[in-house]
Amino acid sequence: MEIVKTWSPEDVLVEFRHLFIHHVDTVSSDTLPALYELVFANQEQEFRNTLKRACYILINNWDIARSHKSIQQLIQLFSDPVLNRHTLSPTLKRLRIWLKNFVDSPDFQELKLFAARYENQEELHWSQRYTSYLLVPQYINLKNPIEQREAARALSRQLKDKFKFELALYTARCETAAPKEKLPKNPTSLGDNGLRLIKMIVARRGKFSYANLANIFVNQTRTLTYQDFKRSLGEYLLFSVEHDDFVTTFKKQLLERLDALYTTHNDKVITDALLLRTSNRVIEYLTTENQQEPSSLFVLLLSQGNPLTLVVVLLKIILVCKYARTHLEARIADLIKYYEGFSEEDCQWVVNFFEIFNIAMAIYAENVEYNLVDMNNHNSPQRAKLSLDACRIFSQFKRNGALADEPEALEDTLEILIQEGEEELSS
Repeated sequence: MEIVKTWSPEDVLVEFRHLFIHHVDTVSSDTLPALYELVFANQEQEFRNTLKRACYILINNWDIARSHKSIQQLIQLFSDPVLNRHTLSPTLKRLRIWLKNFVDSPDFQELKLFAARYENQEELHWSQRYTSYLLVPQYINLKNPIEQREAARALSRQLKDKFKFELALYTARCETAAPKEKLPKNPTSLGDNGLRLIKMIVARRGKFSYANLANIFVNQTRTLTYQDFKRSLGEYLLFSVEHDDFVTTFKKQLLERLDALYTTHNDKVITDALLLRTSNRVIEYLTTENQQEPSSLFVLLLSQGNPLTLVVVLLKIILVCKYARTHLEARIADLIKYYEGFSEEDCQWVVNFFEIFNIAMAIYAENVEYNLVDMNNHNSPQRAKLSLDACRIFSQFKRNGALADEPEALEDTLEILIQEGEEELSS
């Protein structure tokens, strides 16, 4: 903490290498003996915690100072050949084993996310496009060092803002008469179909907009008993869904589980804490229930070939319970981790889902308002169905979006709701 604020990044990296990689003399005479105390006590977990915290202290400070190259160089230190060098020293042997264990662990994979954003994007694995979601489990895990949580939250927000800006720029200019080479890059992987999909997501306006329907649902159900609320929730989530197969599957598998959820509270009036718990359970039913592999309902619904419908249902949930957003993004991260072992070609169907989800969140859950404008001036109330091809997308900044609250601003309320929910459900 002291030297990262006063030394050059180059000198800090040298000190880090001396202490953690080469285990030789450091500038401070206290640090190396402290490290060896952990070795002699065989405290590998304490060593890893110390190493992780040191890394994230550097990452946080260098990110603020925009010393991004230094972050990459920090990650590269763990590729030092010395880690595989034979030694007769029991102490060095133990330290090198610990370092190799760290490099092979999920902790190091999490650390690498902070350097990946500066690498050649064309060479990155497809899952790296969704790093903003992969970072969510890091900053909601209270067992992680505070420096890691802060770094993960900051980078996740930066990546979301970057995508949000690029999407707004792309939608605003891609249909202009400017030469193709001067048009902004499409930030999605959906190609030319991406713009039409964005228009489809934005097209829901007026009294039937997703945000407006969510407000109506919240106002109409705030005094219902929990049992009646669950029935209304199922109707709300399926409202305007036009795909019969989806509706049939949804009703058969999800509504039955909703009806059996927290039945001891059926006669009580719905509370914010119970709403949060219920929203989280529905999210799990629709994504992953064990935080390791996709739920059977997720696979079944996507196999029917309409990822947009599932995305809209998930969006509807967080529009009525914004505190469930973090839980949803964490479950999306679980799904990304599960499928990242497949090539993009082998799981294109689920990659399409992630792309559509990312777009929908940028449009409805951030502080940019998208509007669809009919360029043919068809203002007649008797007009036929709006032609998406005749429309242009315009965006503007909004200060009080339904879900535009910063994650930090929601955390205190979220933790209070979770605590209340635990007390309520155990009573």
